Formats: sequence, structure tokens, C-alpha cells
Amino acid sequence: MLLPNQSVSPGGRLVVGGCDTVELATRFGTPLYVLDEEMIRASCRSYRQAFEGKVPSYEIAYASKALMIKALCKVMEQEQMALDVASEGELFTALEAGFPPERIKLHGNFKKAALLRMALDNGIGRVVVDSLPELDLLSSIATDMGKTADILIRITPGVKADTHERIRTGQEDSKFGLGLIGGIALTATRKALELPSIDLHGFHCHIGSQMLHTDGFRRAASVVMEFIAHVAAETGYVAEQFDIGGGLGIRYTHDDVPPTVDKLADEICTALGAAAEEHNIPLPELILEPGRSIVGEAGVTLYTIGVVKEIPGIRTYVSVDGGLSDNPRPCLYDAEYEALIANRADQRPDTVVRVAGAHCETDTLIPELALAAPRPGDILAVQATGAYNYAMASNYNRFPRPAVVLVNDGRADIVVEREPLADLVRLDVVPQRLQ
Repeated sequence: MLLPNQSVSPGGRLVVGGCDTVELATRFGTPLYVLDEEMIRASCRSYRQAFEGKVPSYEIAYASKALMIKALCKVMEQEQMALDVASEGELFTALEAGFPPERIKLHGNFKKAALLRMALDNGIGRVVVDSLPELDLLSSIATDMGKTADILIRITPGVKADTHERIRTGQEDSKFGLGLIGGIALTATRKALELPSIDLHGFHCHIGSQMLHTDGFRRAASVVMEFIAHVAAETGYVAEQFDIGGGLGIRYTHDDVPPTVDKLADEICTALGAAAEEHNIPLPELILEPGRSIVGEAGVTLYTIGVVKEIPGIRTYVSVDGGLSDNPRPCLYDAEYEALIANRADQRPDTVVRVAGAHCETDTLIPELALAAPRPGDILAVQATGAYNYAMASNYNRFPRPAVVLVNDGRADIVVEREPLADLVRLDVVPQRLQ
């Protein structure tokens, strides 16, 4: 499966962003994350174009949990995107990259006091409040600092998204948000309107990730708009913003057929318009938080094949020089991928194999895959690894994290250096009593 902006050279090699992937593997080593800059920019623009004119006001905020590095922050700034962060590290990265703080939104179900102070001190645009205790804590901290916290309240809409159970977040039984059942979300709203140093701007929801249908978005839009109307009737407060989250799926395999961004925009905006008319309330500014659908298909991971082992009558194992530490998704929630031999991308697959990582676990990257006669030394290119691969990478087995290369129009630039072995022990401390 070739993805947009990929091609095969006359010599039969996979080309990404105008760069020969085999040459990239030789130059930068493997494992190697490769990001196609133009695909990322095109995805940002497709969101802006899809929603333009369909609602009076909108904002597209990249969900940085999918992939967060300083170079990508610069791309998002240049593409007029806002930015979602969900930790102290993500916020620090954005600020270090010089991203405008007023275009940053802070998420998370447990934000420590130090993180809230950091957010307020740097003047970030919105804090998405996730619980009643957090609301109290934020008010207290903001008051002590002489600041005003601009917030959205995250509600749980009770929408069970059609996706893997481990990446659903909008159902009633969720660690995220304040539920509609029992009036908790309304209680939080009343409290936010009364607490000092809190300025409520609207509401947020997010129902899940890797969604290949738009029904969940439509239902969430209707549920939240009904809640907004209820809040207006009960308190007189009319929400000015509604953040519907993200979660649009991508093509990991040829069986995945995600909706287009245009279809997503049509479904959401139609539902919002109908609900606003039904409840006689003004349309709030719409905010979206795409992450995976911005960077997912723009990423390719290159590995070197080291061992091809046939177990007669059972299967053939192809072992690569990475795996669980650079892509834990298959082990976490059975994520599926497709791949091809980058140095023979023009050859038809003829051998069914299991792609195994090099770690001391089962570490199966791809359980069953047809490849073109894999041999030791071949370069394996795993497709659609831009989201939640580098972001979830670890040092399991003390594997150094791979480098990240940004490619565009035949140019390749390192945007994250390969982690040196020395860094693996840099923070280790041996007490004097063990010397």
C-alpha cells in the first residue's frame, strides 16, 4: 500500500517526500522515523478548507499527543493551527519552540498544581477543566497569582464511539470529563460561573480515536448542543465555544476507509446547525482537535531486516532492528500496519511472514504480512507510523529511541537526533555505599 506523496523510483525503491528511503536508512541509520512535511501541511489545510464557510467561526487545534516535537510546533504555527497539549512536557516543548501561548489549550484528567501555575504564568489560551476538584484548585491558584483562568469544561457526552475499547473516551464510564447523568456537568458549570478568577468560555468533549465513521461526531454534537441549551435555560450563560475534540481515523491497512475531512465537516456542521435551530441558541465557535489524521499517514518507519527464520509447516519470522520500544501500539491494542521492502518496492509480495521486533517479549509488529522475498539487509518500510509511534517510544531493553527525519521536496533534515547510548545511563546514580 502506497500512501499519498509516495512513489517508486525507476530503480524500484520507495520514495517519500522526494527522498529515496534506502538512502535515508543508509545516511541516518535504522530504525528511523520519516515524516513527510508536505503531507502534514496538506492535512492542516484540508481541515481549514473543509470548515471554511460552514460555521460562522472555527479553530483547528493540532492534538500534540499524537506527535510532539519542536519542529512540528513550527509547522503548526506556520499553518495557522492552534495546539493542544496534555502534559508539562508537551507544554514545555511548545513554549520552547516559541509557539504562541494564547493558541495553546491544556488537557488532562490530572493536572498537578505546578502544571496549572505553568499554564497561567505563560498565558496559555484555555485550560480544559476535567473535574470539580480541578476547578477549585485552578480558581485558588489563579487567585493567588492574580491571574484569570480562561477555561472550557470537558463533559462526558455518553457517546460510545465505534473504535477499540482502549481508545474510547466519551462513554459514561470514563476517567475523562464531567458526566451529564446526575447533573455533574451542570454543577460544574454553575460553579465555574461563581468561582473567582475563572472565566468560562464554553464546553469540550472527545469521544475517542481512530474512528472510521462520522456517526459518533454527529451524536456528540447534538448531545452537547442540547446541554448548551439546557445551561442557557438554567443559568442564562450562553457558551461561546464548543470543542468537539478529534479522533478521525486514518488508513493503516488497505481495509481502512476513513471518512474524508469534507464529510466530517458536513456531518458536524449540519448537526450543529440543526441543534442550534431546534433549541433556539446561537452557534458557538467550533473547535476541532485532529491529531492522528494530521500526522499519521505522513510517517514511515524504516527498519533493517536482520534474520529471516522459517519454521517448517508453521510460519516464517522476519526480525527487524526495532519493535516494541519504537512502536508499542500492536502490543497495546492490537494495532495493524502494512509494510513493504523499501529497496524492492516494485516487486510483488510473494512470501507471507510475521514481522517480529528485537525485544525480549513476543514483540510482534505485524502478525501476518506478504513481502517480496525478504532477505537480511533489506529495508522494511512500515506505513502510517506518524502518530503514536515516536510519541509512545520507550527505552525498553535499553533500546535508544530512533532519530526523526523531516522530508520535503527531496530534502531531509534531522528534527530529533538518535538517542546516544550514553543518554541511557546519564541519569543513573550509583550510591556511595555501592562503590
